Amino acid sequence: MVKKRKILIPEPKSRFVKVKCPDCGNEQVIFDHASFPVRCLCGRLLAKPTGGKAIIYGKIVKVYG
Repeated sequence: MVKKRKILIPEPKSRFVKVKCPDCGNEQVIFDHASFPVRCLCGRLLAKPTGGKAIIYGKIVKVYG
């Protein structure tokens, strides 16, 4: 009897995250590999792009995916 091999399905390394602003407390869903700066409604910078994974300045509340 021949064993079947599992077919590996590639999964993305990027995810959407819910970030809470440290100043106003507003929660916003952003992409963790952001390609341009993400700002909160109050004007504070939440994510800064680096060419790969973005630097997230707010508190990560939930990770989707």
